[in-house]
Amino acid sequence: MPLAAANQSQLIRSSQKDEYYRTFLRNNSNEAFQTLAGSKRWLDWRREMELLSDLAYYGLTTFSGYQTLGEEYVNIVQVDPTERRVPSRARRGLFVLCHAYFPYLVDKVLVCLENELECGQDRRGGGRQRRAAPELWWSLESWLRRWIQRVVGLLSVPQRRACMAATFVLRPSLSLLHRFHAAVFYLSGSFYHLSKRAAGIRYLRVVALSRDDGTIRSSYRLLGALSLLQLLITVCLQFNSFRQKQRARHEWKLYRSLSPQRTHTSGPTAASCILCLEERRHSTCTPCGHLFCWECITEWCNTKSAPCVGRSSSLTGWCT
Repeated sequence: MPLAAANQSQLIRSSQKDEYYRTFLRNNSNEAFQTLAGSKRWLDWRREMELLSDLAYYGLTTFSGYQTLGEEYVNIVQVDPTERRVPSRARRGLFVLCHAYFPYLVDKVLVCLENELECGQDRRGGGRQRRAAPELWWSLESWLRRWIQRVVGLLSVPQRRACMAATFVLRPSLSLLHRFHAAVFYLSGSFYHLSKRAAGIRYLRVVALSRDDGTIRSSYRLLGALSLLQLLITVCLQFNSFRQKQRARHEWKLYRSLSPQRTHTSGPTAASCILCLEERRHSTCTPCGHLFCWECITEWCNTKSAPCVGRSSSLTGWCT
């Protein structure tokens, strides 16, 4: 019986089934570790237990040359780019590392980098530093933290600010990348995961070709086109929001560079800003009639969705 390429629905069902058994294995391993080591150690090592569960699942199936439970459920087999041989052990090992270990490593690096950059700002600003939780010297997080501390220590202040902005942009960019890859998968019908695309692992179906295969692929192509359109709209909205934030930040810096202009009134309370609780600087009036510092109200509008601070739940009672 000739083998044909698996369609989108089979790959999605296979992935969902694998995710179900991975979650089942994760939950059981976490429960066993929590029972043996206690809740405190389980909270410290929860991500590592999930990583070991994923490595065990794919190590006993894909890396060992067997079908996963999801692949067996829909009768599909892995092949290399030639579609004539099963993937080599190197390809299977690359897939396991990219699919299970690489997301864990990226998350650890981003968390350590963000914490170090924020601590660096607190030290320069004279703020109170957060006390770090005790770590084992041989753990991956401890090694990453020491390595990132050395790297960040070599950066200048503008470079640290640029690096912090890049880390904040990187997380939503990864989410957009996954959405784009999903849309491409709906259109092409291959490589449901980025890790399989990196390893060059494709799928062939073992069952005979059904008459609904063309209809299924056409339906998913339509879904892929709609997904790309939605992604384009999302990127445009995020880019517009980013431009507005940059413009507000530029205006803030511009007004901060002006000479201090303070309002002198007879009452000390009347001249204070209700956001920073200090004397108003560059007094600005909102449509509701209240006065704020220009820096405070522009930053508030930049970070909060409420059009008026008096309508925000955290500031209820200021605007009535």
